[in-house]
Amino acid sequence: MRMKNLELRIENSKLHLPICNFKFLIFICVICVGNICRAGGLEGMEKSVVMIRGAGQEFDYVTPWKPKAMAQGVGSGFIIEGNGILTNAHNVSNNKYIELQKEGVAKRYLARVAFIGHDCDLALLAVEDKSFFDDTKSLELAELPGVNTAVETYGFPMGGRRISVTKGIVSRIQVDTYSHTGADSHLVIQTDAAINPGNSGGPVIQDGKVVGVAFQGLRQADNIGYMIPTTVIRHFLADINDGKYDGFGSLGVMLYPGLHNPAYKDYLKVPADQQGIVVIETIMHSSVEPILKRGDVLTQIDQYAIDNDGRVDIYGLKLDMSEVVETKQIGQTVELAYYRDGKPMKATATVALNRPVLEFARQYDIEPEYVCFAGLVFVPATRNYLETWGAEWIKDVPFYLRYLFHNSMQLNEDRARKEYVVLSEIMPDEINAYAGGFKSQVVESINGTTIEGLADVWKAFDRPPEGYYTIAFTGMDRPLILDAKEAHAQQAKILTKYDIPQQTRLPSTNSTGSPQDGSGQREVQQ
Repeated sequence: MRMKNLELRIENSKLHLPICNFKFLIFICVICVGNICRAGGLEGMEKSVVMIRGAGQEFDYVTPWKPKAMAQGVGSGFIIEGNGILTNAHNVSNNKYIELQKEGVAKRYLARVAFIGHDCDLALLAVEDKSFFDDTKSLELAELPGVNTAVETYGFPMGGRRISVTKGIVSRIQVDTYSHTGADSHLVIQTDAAINPGNSGGPVIQDGKVVGVAFQGLRQADNIGYMIPTTVIRHFLADINDGKYDGFGSLGVMLYPGLHNPAYKDYLKVPADQQGIVVIETIMHSSVEPILKRGDVLTQIDQYAIDNDGRVDIYGLKLDMSEVVETKQIGQTVELAYYRDGKPMKATATVALNRPVLEFARQYDIEPEYVCFAGLVFVPATRNYLETWGAEWIKDVPFYLRYLFHNSMQLNEDRARKEYVVLSEIMPDEINAYAGGFKSQVVESINGTTIEGLADVWKAFDRPPEGYYTIAFTGMDRPLILDAKEAHAQQAKILTKYDIPQQTRLPSTNSTGSPQDGSGQREVQQ
């Protein structure tokens, strides 16, 4: 019954904009080792594994009204119960068009994204033509494979027309960063795998069942590839059971393995025989902010004892305590035991998204918002924006942006702040001459009003055009000054000159000459 409901939700869910395997910059998609296909290894898999072709278009985060060039790519996916196609999110992110092809069948079938989880790099596709599933076979999920056991990876590496099968050995199971967002960490299974584009999204099989989804490799080493384990897959499928994807939650706390230092343990008044992990910060507005404080020592989460490295025994493995939280859906709770000032305490914490103001994760499928006024382009400070500095962005971005990215949680004391805003570009005009020195700076206030989000920029400019606009930037001792009346008078001309869309999605318009054009808005991503 549950899978029938899933099929219904796939058919009725909203169409998302998708990319395929052309996103190779950090992750390159996985294929397991071996150059020789086992005799009979493909038996039956041609009924389960499909090729995914996609055409996508990324956003420009400096001048967001300018779309980037279209790109095409190929990935893999496989059929699961309920007539869904499971694949990687990075195969279908920012896509405009998706089609599927079965081995030995010339026809291509239109597909759409039913559900997508960028934080776990998984997506579920729906097929418009239900005849696609004629003569197909769904694959079952298994439990975690054992270390040093053999697995087989299926897919279409390098876009080949025939399904490829190669072998590898499970070498490690651990929590690691998923390259798709560059920030989210979940359980991964490592294999001695060669790396080839096109295998992403393909099933990793052991004893006829799926033990993982191939998804990324390690550039700096030979024969190291990774798969998404079924613990993560099951969480994703359970999450979408209510018709929407909420994501993987957290406790919203930063931890430090300080109890390895006996002096620090004594300082925190923790018993000598007690292990645990030290709280050094909670994220503002996080679900544990009212519960935990700096210096608390977490010793247990649910029934799992926490050691001095912040690890617990789960699934027969020693893993980060975050893995206990990963077993929960958003809104569920965990029981915490901890020491404060030498006293044992207990509390119930709710698992929530708990994201920072300056999002560490790369974002997809979200049209970037912006404000363009008097030729000044304002955008939110995001990782996507920072990555416009190139492959070495973490070194090449201006120091103050790099410092903000790494320390925004500690630096931000404004509880009303929604995001940081940056002057990303200047469209040259007489009204903004000599403003070049303010480019890439973080906006602090306009006419003395603190800027807590991009909407505040519109509000600051949305007033009768008289006097001056005084734009202050964080860490700068001089403001950018605009003649208000002249800025409004030149607005339409500047937008026309630079082909900036004349549409308004942010507040608000009126008859006083306040800004009416040159804004875009992204939908909120949960």
